[in-house]
Amino acid sequence: MHTPETLSADQAVARAVALAGAGGRAVLGIAGAPGAGKSTLARRVVTAVTTALGPGVAVQVPMDGFHLANGALDSLGRRDRKGAIDTFDAAGYVALVRRLATPAVLATPVDTVWAPDFDRRGDEPVAGSIAVPPETVLVVSEGNYLLDQTAPWSDLPALFIETWACVVDDDVRVDRLVGRHMRHGRDHEAARTWAVEVDGVNAARVTADLHRASFLVRT
Repeated sequence: MHTPETLSADQAVARAVALAGAGGRAVLGIAGAPGAGKSTLARRVVTAVTTALGPGVAVQVPMDGFHLANGALDSLGRRDRKGAIDTFDAAGYVALVRRLATPAVLATPVDTVWAPDFDRRGDEPVAGSIAVPPETVLVVSEGNYLLDQTAPWSDLPALFIETWACVVDDDVRVDRLVGRHMRHGRDHEAARTWAVEVDGVNAARVTADLHRASFLVRT
């Protein structure tokens, strides 16, 4: 089994700045279990690249924008397992990544691409929220299932310039999730139950594929 090299978060950010400065557009994928620090690392990367190269050159596009709406999950009977791999529009996400990666083979990207975001307060995806303009040279997309081996997720690694996997001690990861769920309205008992029984199942699936990453990043 392939064992990826492990980077510190600082090393990973420096690597992203170098990737962004290499010319053309690149899409960087950041995978990891729930609570592993994917979004935090993605924000650090975008901030560092923007500082180094200027506004608009780096944009964060989360996989979470492709959550199915709560009404759809209710109709499918999957609201109580939100975050599981079948509660996302996988084909839609892969299609967006492919569209974002296409300018990498073009001399001049010509279109602004609009991507969905996820509103954690409202717990719903929000369409057309994130602009990726032609001048963007690094798109950073983070999510749980970027390394999953089932279709259509399995198409993603070929579209990313690199795929990083965030790794962290499990007790730290669970504590982060409990805090997140409490900030969004659950009491401590309900937050911990969700972090262990729902997020925990998803984490086990994600962790099984992290060896496929280009690099591991300690977060």
